[in-house]
Amino acid sequence: MPSSTSAKSAKAVRAAGKVAPSRKKGDGKVPMGKGPLRKRQIPWLVIGAAVVIVALIGALAFSLVPKYRDKAELEKFTPTAQKKDPSDQIAGVTKKDYPAGLHVAGTQRVAYDQTPPFGGPHDQVWANCMGVVYSKPIRVENAVHSLEHGAVWIAYNPDKVDAAGIDALKQKVEGKPFTLMSPFPGLASAVSLQSWGHQLKLDSADDKRVNQFITALRENQYAYPEVGASCSNPAFDANNPTPYDPTPPGPDAVPMDGKGLSQDQTELSGAPGGLPGMPNIPGVPSIPGVPSIPGVPSIPGVPNIPGMPTGIPTQPTEGQ
Repeated sequence: MPSSTSAKSAKAVRAAGKVAPSRKKGDGKVPMGKGPLRKRQIPWLVIGAAVVIVALIGALAFSLVPKYRDKAELEKFTPTAQKKDPSDQIAGVTKKDYPAGLHVAGTQRVAYDQTPPFGGPHDQVWANCMGVVYSKPIRVENAVHSLEHGAVWIAYNPDKVDAAGIDALKQKVEGKPFTLMSPFPGLASAVSLQSWGHQLKLDSADDKRVNQFITALRENQYAYPEVGASCSNPAFDANNPTPYDPTPPGPDAVPMDGKGLSQDQTELSGAPGGLPGMPNIPGVPSIPGVPSIPGVPSIPGVPNIPGMPTGIPTQPTEGQ
């Protein structure tokens, strides 16, 4: 019996060997179930590049989206013929009507009705308002003349605005024509914005209304008297401007109605006048096509000739 069983087992083994797949020598294939398994490689380089791209897109979106949003928000404060004074939409803006073209001498004070002033009689010389940031307080009579030319004046209390706030305000002024900025000691609020006949006082330099006010009123042709006038005045030294006088005006100060002054007609009804840095002077009539020059009076007995300026140029006086 045992030998019979062994014979049958041997036959079974031979039969199994005939049907089992054979491996040909040198075919390089590993039969299923034999040999080591290959691991699937993860494309770390591709994944890393994708992560960097997504991060860049996110950073750009974070940076640009707020700027586009802010720009779209400011569109409604841009003046148009249909919406001549968009500052009406800004909460807290004070508006007053003032007579234009009333000039005082460099030694005179004006009894302003507002602090800081934003209209009324002013110095015949304007403060340079071509995006100038003054580090020292400037004479208000000069600043008001800049407003008459369409500028926005940012005044701030150095005791209430920190360095970061001052830097934020500087970015809104530097390199931007028809703006100027200066400290204003004793100012009740942290920041005060002025354009001709308009004022907005704020508790923070970061208030969004700063941009709204500038957008609505900087060189807004519908909101200031001397349309077309220049804001450039290199003679008004940015490093050593005519200083601010904090004392109250005396009894000899010029009243707000300009009593005793004559209006300069070239500064009325939007008529441009003067060369950059060369304001017109009361008492010296303007000649068509020829601007008046500060410190050049008419010569007694010599009539003005069309096309010819009057007098002889002199050195600028104080405040010029």
